[in-house]
Amino acid sequence: MSFEQPPRRIIKDLPLTRLLPNALTLMSLCSGLTGIRFALHSHWDQAVLAIMAAAVFDVLDGRVARMLNMASKFGAELDSLSDAISFGVAPGFIMYEWVLNDAGDLGWVAVLLFAVCGVLRLARFNTMLDNHDIPLWAKRYFTGVPAPAGASLALLPLAYVLAWGDAMRISPAFYAVWLMICGGLMVSRMPTFSLKGWRITPVWIAPIFILIVALIAELVTDTFATLAVLGTVYAVGLPLGWLSYRARARKENAA
Repeated sequence: MSFEQPPRRIIKDLPLTRLLPNALTLMSLCSGLTGIRFALHSHWDQAVLAIMAAAVFDVLDGRVARMLNMASKFGAELDSLSDAISFGVAPGFIMYEWVLNDAGDLGWVAVLLFAVCGVLRLARFNTMLDNHDIPLWAKRYFTGVPAPAGASLALLPLAYVLAWGDAMRISPAFYAVWLMICGGLMVSRMPTFSLKGWRITPVWIAPIFILIVALIAELVTDTFATLAVLGTVYAVGLPLGWLSYRARARKENAA
């Protein structure tokens, strides 16, 4: 009796550039975990910078994948798992080690709630990827605050203290409430601005480059004050995204 051998699957060599998007995702994950390590040793400045580095890597991995036309289901799942740790677990843990352990049970509840909201936000984002009924103009907006932005807002009080000293400290209970608010913003239905789909006229290219250079210079010279100002501007500007979305929706409905 003879048995036929199943056909062998031919595995082709992959270009090295195909690994780059997933490598950036793993760098984002490692940065988030490193932020936890810095928090365990009370290196708060390095902990904040590690989360900011994770956010930069998270932005780059998607951009690089689309530029190289190498987006994949595996990469999307890996990105979500990385974001859940770097932007859902790590920021809450850093805040707990910094001040929320003095808030008792309320502090730990805030950490748990923030982590759960981060995971739910990412799960909702993944389910919306397959929704092709969204109008083109609506892709200029996120539903809720993105996970990296939510992590940055969660660490905003720590950035204030690092920039201007202990005079900026408030009660641990306030920080617990703030962390829960940040978690709520991530799972909210509030439209927020997304850079995807936005176009600029050529006349604005040079001013934008100048602004970017100035921003980088400020980040290098006065890192935490710049991060605190940027975070504050983003938080204050959140209602503008909602108002812009409503105005655009009314315009499209009228048309």
